Amino acid sequence: MSDGSGPITAESGVFLSDDSIELSSGLLGGVADWVMDSAIADLPTDKLLEGACVRLLAAGLPIARVHMSYRTLHPSIESVSLLWDKGEPVRAMEHMHGAGSSAIWQRSPFYFMIQNDLVALRRRLAGPAALIDFTVLEDLQADGYTDYLALMVKFDDGPDDSSGRGNGIVTSWTTRRPEGFVDDDIAALLRVKQRLGVAAKMAIKNQIATNVVSTYLGPTAGAQVLSGNIQRGDGQTIHAVIFYSDLRGSSGLADRLPASAYISLLNGYFECAAGAVLDAGGEVLNYIGDGVLAIFPIGEMSEEEAAKAAIGAAKEARRRLLDVNENLRFMGRDPLEFGVALHVGDVVFGNIGSGGRLAFTTIGAAVNEVARLEALTKTLDAPILMSGEFKSAVTRADPSVALIGFGFQKMRGIGAPIDVFGFDPDTLTS
Repeated sequence: MSDGSGPITAESGVFLSDDSIELSSGLLGGVADWVMDSAIADLPTDKLLEGACVRLLAAGLPIARVHMSYRTLHPSIESVSLLWDKGEPVRAMEHMHGAGSSAIWQRSPFYFMIQNDLVALRRRLAGPAALIDFTVLEDLQADGYTDYLALMVKFDDGPDDSSGRGNGIVTSWTTRRPEGFVDDDIAALLRVKQRLGVAAKMAIKNQIATNVVSTYLGPTAGAQVLSGNIQRGDGQTIHAVIFYSDLRGSSGLADRLPASAYISLLNGYFECAAGAVLDAGGEVLNYIGDGVLAIFPIGEMSEEEAAKAAIGAAKEARRRLLDVNENLRFMGRDPLEFGVALHVGDVVFGNIGSGGRLAFTTIGAAVNEVARLEALTKTLDAPILMSGEFKSAVTRADPSVALIGFGFQKMRGIGAPIDVFGFDPDTLTS
């Protein structure tokens, strides 16, 4: 395999430094300006790549397929790949954590470039100079592509990950033109790669910021922070169906189990409660210790739709608990138990704290009420309880729902008693 030490021209070689060929005057001035304008306009990476490719094609570059890949910061996603085919919109592919250690990635030209610190790699796919030394090149050759040029832009703003992939973008450019890329084509792509790198870096940073605040604050609170609501006292009130769940016996579990086992147990519980909420279209606002506070905003959906979605989430959480407990019993551990409370009211997002250290948290009378309501699930031996306000909404959504009443219940810290309802046990799993 070549180490890419020579200049990459139409006639020979594999590697070219950015200064090896002068760009023809004015060849891509308009494209370069558009790419830089896109960086200022915060265009997302898929629109950035598609717009650049369409404009490069119009400028005379014979590109037929372009692939761009980059790392991201996300709890589930390790990296993102974008693929543009001539005449088609960009397709995005998300790679889960661990994909960087896969055999497919480690046999790719991108991985080879990163490991060998190459900023460019060229492979002819047709003719006597063809060099097919990566699996993906075999596929491209079979599809009629004639030339392949891979380029890397390093950001140098963070450590490499376990797969050896640093921060930056890697792109590949392929053509079907019989003679492949000529020198002016390559020079143009080398010139535009730096501008594309700058614009992509801006877009990736913006997406990472959104990922981080959404992960730790939730999308609604995260959007508030990113929009500039970061002063103490800034906030927003949302009318919503409120879902609250709390794990029972958590203090004893924390005392008995090693920290790693307890964290694993908590995550299993959160997959039941929070996972069911997210899958039903709700939003998790806070993890309060081992409690889950979530909402189904009214306005984005009707009160009846929100109540119906919350009921579905509560039932699904209980169903998932059966699977978790079956695994725990198989391991010889005690089963988990948690209660769920459902309410309707106003949730207040607000910045609280002191000086430069603030927390974007959730407050309000309805939050206190739903937490106290959940505490009754143990006293009343009912896994799911709901307030009278929620009961009215859910019976409007489904008049046939089978509920039982527990009467008005006095709760600690709440002034007036709350009318409490639960499911008929015979219908809870329906």
